[in-house]
Amino acid sequence: MHVLHLVQPVEGGVARVVADLVRDQVRDGLRVSVACPADGRLAAEAAGLGADVHGWEATRAPGPALFGEVRRAARIVARLRPDVVHAHSAKAGVAARLAVRGRVPTVFQPHAWSFEAVTGPVAVASRLWERAAVRWTARVVCVSEGERRTGERAGIAARWSVVPNGVDLERHRPPLPGEDPRAALPALAQLPPQAQLVVCVGRLCRQKGQDVLLRAWPEVTAELPGARLVLVGDGPEEAALRAAAPEGVVFAGAVTDTAAWYRAADVVVLPSRWEGMALAPLEAMACQKPVVVTDVGGSAESLPPGHALFCLVPPDSPQALVRAVGALLLNEPLRETLGDQGHQHVTTTHDVRRTAETIADLYRELSGARRSERREPSYQ
Repeated sequence: MHVLHLVQPVEGGVARVVADLVRDQVRDGLRVSVACPADGRLAAEAAGLGADVHGWEATRAPGPALFGEVRRAARIVARLRPDVVHAHSAKAGVAARLAVRGRVPTVFQPHAWSFEAVTGPVAVASRLWERAAVRWTARVVCVSEGERRTGERAGIAARWSVVPNGVDLERHRPPLPGEDPRAALPALAQLPPQAQLVVCVGRLCRQKGQDVLLRAWPEVTAELPGARLVLVGDGPEEAALRAAAPEGVVFAGAVTDTAAWYRAADVVVLPSRWEGMALAPLEAMACQKPVVVTDVGGSAESLPPGHALFCLVPPDSPQALVRAVGALLLNEPLRETLGDQGHQHVTTTHDVRRTAETIADLYRELSGARRSERREPSYQ
């Protein structure tokens, strides 16, 4: 079976999900192609994992460039003739469905709905598009029930599959006995050994809510002067966040190994304004670290039973972040308990191999239905 992943984001969580799927699908004997922009990490990583990689230039934002992006996607699909097209995130979802128009089974995975990121007429147009595009969508894959419910509330009458995100448990592991995770990170060289470290991993953008965390941080350090905050990632809001950051906040930039930062942390925070189901908290829990997340999308679903009391806060609330983060930093036994329970939870329910198996089963179901029709698709 031949699957084509069409992807616009080549960094961050979406790229990570695609790379994990590619690795497991190649390992399981599928023929895997990836079409994505050439810049960024995904193209090289997918090629290294054994996928056939094809350049598909596309921008994140909507606009006049869409027409060319659709034509380029159609040419790639016509040349490769895949059994299934799997479109990841909003721009690829638009381009794939306009290019293919249901002639090949098309899976759309929103990785958080585009209409949550915008307001006004653009949000209305995005909802209308998603309602119309289901006619060309064999399945919409959501990473949480919360993401699916958001789609249903928007009037999207899709055929749904909910497949929670998974974590590479070989890469994301707890610190080894005797290991000093901070020693491997030069950016922390000047940090006192006893300093409590809060880490936020994510693209520096409005969605991830780092601005809310920065507004909360002075109150955290007023109570805990030795605490330090590190923002890991880059993005369009970096300059504004640097300008707003209190003294002592560390900007680590984009890194190749986020797991090292999770292992170095005492608490991992992701104050998102919207999500499907973010990878960062799952990865942090796999590294045996407690997390604080906002109650958006599938965040509550990603937590172990009972953790919402300590780890779940409303979005856009600096005061709630202060209370949750401060309580964890002041209570080491609680951090250890939550870390142990989080690690067990992710190990048993969010192994990326299980995610990949579920997606592969979906491909087989859809491509089998297509073969039963005994007709070849037309790309005219």
